[in-house]
Amino acid sequence: MRDEGRSEMSQEEFHLLRDMVYDHCGILIRDEMKFVMERRLWPRLEALGLEDFHAYHRHLRYDAQRKNELETAVEALTTNETYFFREPQQLKAFSEEILPELAARGGRQRRIRLWSAGCSSGEEAYTIAILALESGLFAGWDVEVYGTDISRRVLAAARHADYGPSSLRAAPPDLVARHFEPPAGRKRRVSAAVRSMVSFGHLNLLDEEMAQLVPRMDAIFCRNVLIYFDVPARRRVLKVFYEKLVEGGYLLLGHSESLITLSADFELAHLRHDLVYRRPRSGVRP
Repeated sequence: MRDEGRSEMSQEEFHLLRDMVYDHCGILIRDEMKFVMERRLWPRLEALGLEDFHAYHRHLRYDAQRKNELETAVEALTTNETYFFREPQQLKAFSEEILPELAARGGRQRRIRLWSAGCSSGEEAYTIAILALESGLFAGWDVEVYGTDISRRVLAAARHADYGPSSLRAAPPDLVARHFEPPAGRKRRVSAAVRSMVSFGHLNLLDEEMAQLVPRMDAIFCRNVLIYFDVPARRRVLKVFYEKLVEGGYLLLGHSESLITLSADFELAHLRHDLVYRRPRSGVRP
């Protein structure tokens, strides 16, 4: 039910705002999401003292703070629900097959870099760090886990590392006991040892200039992120991932995601516990 006094977003305004969001970050808002976009952006109009979406579009185009406001709009339009130890079968493959291979391969440098792309509020990045610790393979190594997201709000929550029952609903109790501080009310904070392994940064995956600052990675998690992009944007992101992976490095997507018709750069790795993607070594094409 529409609130009285609010002017409805016209189809033209919807297309203009949708195109701005797409050009900024590659997220495609489909026609059936018009009402959702209108409902989620109205608080922004109210905060800025704007009367309608035509004025909001002008603000996003011409105001001196337009870039910051566009980031705020994207935050309002995206969903960031996640939790620890999501997709356990894939994590089993990561723990029992990928991490041992990476440890054997990187013995001389004694360094491993892992990336949670689209990390939301940090549960996935901390899960990766916990699994690396639990493996026992990297004592004395430089283990770096990077978490990036387009939302500064969720990155602030990730850095704080305080989580409630919903985030921990799939976490094994013994791992929670080992890698989280004692409860404070209904929340528990990730231990200092795990937090020290993880760093978070703001990144738009379609900003190729900023992506150049990301170091080469041994494995990249990007689960249930590409579903928000259309095909051209997905291909651009996959190009970034290919360039940022070391040869033989792994790309772990969500179980509903596939690279069929999107990229021929990666090979499909048939592990015992899951199917994942991998950047081929030199001279080997998928």
